[in-house]
Amino acid sequence: MPTVNELFQNMPASFQSDAAVGLDVAIQFDITGEGGGTWYAAIKDGALDVVPGAHPSPNLTITVGAKDYVDISTGALNEQLAFMTGRITARGDTALAMKLPRIFTR
Repeated sequence: MPTVNELFQNMPASFQSDAAVGLDVAIQFDITGEGGGTWYAAIKDGALDVVPGAHPSPNLTITVGAKDYVDISTGALNEQLAFMTGRITARGDTALAMKLPRIFTR
């Protein structure tokens, strides 16, 4: 089972640049609990930069527990179910949140 840190290090491998053309956004990930942390994904014109820490003004902030983040990332937990049951929350541009499954694959 990968760690949260490993998932963020490997995030560029799951990035679908063709699905992100024209975007200029920052997505903040606040991963809570043991093994969590904060990272943000800066996407600009089909390019991705994953940075540890907090972005000063993200377009979207996703908050989720570390175990749930790993489970979502590995396919063990459906992201829509996690959202509907409150295990993952999104603040900001929720339309962007709906695009994430196309921008990042498993």
